[in-house]
Amino acid sequence: MVRKIATSSKTTKRRPPPPGEGKRGEHGYLAYLLRQAQAAARLTMERSLADLGITTPQFVVLTMLKAYPGLSGADLARVALLTPQTVGVIIRNLERDGAIRKTPHPVHGRVLQWTVTKRGAALLDKCRRHALTIERRLVAGLSTQAQATIRRWLARIAREL
Repeated sequence: MVRKIATSSKTTKRRPPPPGEGKRGEHGYLAYLLRQAQAAARLTMERSLADLGITTPQFVVLTMLKAYPGLSGADLARVALLTPQTVGVIIRNLERDGAIRKTPHPVHGRVLQWTVTKRGAALLDKCRRHALTIERRLVAGLSTQAQATIRRWLARIAREL
């Protein structure tokens, strides 16, 4: 549904419909709908993690380091889908707060590897509880099979595009 708003002149302005309607709904372009959904999920996550004093990119970096200990800053940037500059700032802040620590690479001495500390793991556990609440909202009403299909589809998009 497109809404019209009366203006003082003889022209009318059209307002876009809310999310979920018109081209912002089931009849919209798939790439746009993915972006719209991602933006809504990220905003919800940002608001939830703000209570813990952590940003979504910091949460992603901690998650990737917990899953793949010893990543370099460049590797972190790739897996976290962030710029190297952003990861550099995040690493400095997380290290300052005692959430991660660096060690030199055993072969390439100039390369630093990052790992999550006990303090970082405790923070990550708190973040995960917040993230799981959002995950439950995302999958509400979906069967286990539908969830698996969506996960495979999203992973395939990332691989093939």
